[in-house]
Amino acid sequence: MAKKAIFDKKNILVLGGAGFVGSHLCDELIKDSKVICIDNFSTGDEKNIDHLLSEYDFEFIRHDITEPIDLESLPELQKFKIEFQGIQEIYNLACPTSPKNYQKNIIPTILANSYGIKNALDLSVKYNAKFLHFSSSVVYGPRREDDKKINENDIGNVDMLSERSAYDEGKRFAEAMVTNYKREYDLDAKIIRLFRMYGPRMKLNDGQMIPDFINNALENRDLVILGDKNFSSSFCYISDCIDAVAKVMESNIDKPINIGSDLEVSITDLAQKVVSQLESKSKITYADEILFMTPLCIPDITKAKNELGWMPVVTLDTGIKQTIYELRASKGLKGVEHAL
Repeated sequence: MAKKAIFDKKNILVLGGAGFVGSHLCDELIKDSKVICIDNFSTGDEKNIDHLLSEYDFEFIRHDITEPIDLESLPELQKFKIEFQGIQEIYNLACPTSPKNYQKNIIPTILANSYGIKNALDLSVKYNAKFLHFSSSVVYGPRREDDKKINENDIGNVDMLSERSAYDEGKRFAEAMVTNYKREYDLDAKIIRLFRMYGPRMKLNDGQMIPDFINNALENRDLVILGDKNFSSSFCYISDCIDAVAKVMESNIDKPINIGSDLEVSITDLAQKVVSQLESKSKITYADEILFMTPLCIPDITKAKNELGWMPVVTLDTGIKQTIYELRASKGLKGVEHAL
C-alpha cells in the first residue's frame, strides 16, 4: 500500500496513551502532530491526559485494543481525515502495568500481548504506518548471579509457566509478533526495551518504589522496601525516556534496543534520598518481595549511545526533586516550592 499524502501534520496513534509513559509521549507528539490516544483505563488514568483534551489536534478514544477497531468509522476522528491521509506512526504501549494489581490483570495482560499486538500490527499494515513497540527488560528474565549488564544479544531466561508469565513471556511473544509482521509485510517496525522508568504521573500505592516512597515520606510513614538491604536497580527519568523514543522512531535501527539507566542504585540509598530531600521523619523498613517487584537486570546501553547518540542525562537527585514537586502539586499540598 502506498503512503498517503499528509495534509498538514502527521496522524499518530498512541495505544495505551493514558498511562504513565504513554501520556508523556502524547505531550511530546502533540507539539507538531495530530494525536489519537487509545486507552481502556485498565491501569492508565484519565487525569494523565485531561490537559490534552482541549487540544484540537488531540482525540481520546476509550477502547480495549484486544478488540479490533475501525478508526475511519468513528465520528470523533473525522477531522483527522484518516480515509484520505491514513495513519503515519503507531506507538504501542497498550498493556496493563501494575505491580500491586498484577494478579487481577493476568488475563488482560496476556490478551494485550497477543490479540492486542495483533490488532495494533494489523493497523500498521493497513496504513503502512511506522510502528514502535514498547517492550520491557523482563524479556531477559531475572537478575543474573554474575550481575553483568545485559545487552540486546542476550536471548533471555524466562519461565513461560511462571506466575509472571502473562507479562514476561507475553512481552517476548509480542516481540516475536512484531518481528514476524516486519518480515512478512516489510513494515518499518521497531522495538524499544524499557528498563525501570520513573517520574510524574506514576500511580500512588501501586507497588512502584519511587512514588510510593515519596508519598509515604510526605506523610511521615515508613518507606517499605519489598526485599532486603541488597535490593538494587536502575532508574531512568521519563524525559530521558521520551527523548530516546523520538530518536528510535527516526532511526534506521531494525533490532531491539535497550533504553534505561546503566547506573545501579541501592534501593535503601534511594529511600534515604527521598527521606532526606523531604526532611521526613519516616523510617526505612523491609518486607517480603511481591511477585512483580523483584530485582531485574541492569541494561548495557552501548547500542543506544553509539547508534542513537542517546544516554540518560537527568540525575537521580534531579529526577526525584521534580517527581516530588509534581506529586506534592497533584496532592494539593502547600509549600510545593520547597521540593526544589
